[in-house]
Amino acid sequence: MSFSVEQVAPDVATAVARVGERTDAVLAALGGQGADASQLGTSAVNVFQEYREQGSSPAYRASHTITVETKDLTGFGRLLNAAVDAAGNSLGLHGLEFDVEDKTELLSRARALAFQQAREKAEELAGLAGYSLGSVSSISETHGFTPIREGVSYAASKAFDAAVNIVPGGQDIQVTLEVRFAWA
Repeated sequence: MSFSVEQVAPDVATAVARVGERTDAVLAALGGQGADASQLGTSAVNVFQEYREQGSSPAYRASHTITVETKDLTGFGRLLNAAVDAAGNSLGLHGLEFDVEDKTELLSRARALAFQQAREKAEELAGLAGYSLGSVSSISETHGFTPIREGVSYAASKAFDAAVNIVPGGQDIQVTLEVRFAWA
């Protein structure tokens, strides 16, 4: 998940100092909820002048975006609440992303499916052209073609943090192969 801490102030130094204080508070709060330092990281820091109506006092916005990695899907609400308590209205939630930790077996299965589909299609095309399919002359894993997908779904009935109602949904494992066959 990605949080940001933002602060608007009349000068850059104040905006940066306040964001620093609130960011430290958020990091401490997340640590207090069990997030290890290796699970926390800065993904962006920004400082810019906000443009306002003519005659208004200038203002500067500082922000610090923190990424939190966790395998505890049931603890999202707890982490969010801790961050909100630490930063109040200065906190923004930029996103929540799910991923499959070890894709090795899923990628192997997706490659097998992609190769099977490539062979079936090549056999059909060879037959339409009056040939039979020969041996494989090359295989490459490529990007930019229509992927073969094998979804990984989390059980919908599994209870996740009901206070926030997050549902991981499914993840796509994508493999695209280019397989060249000889004619026989």
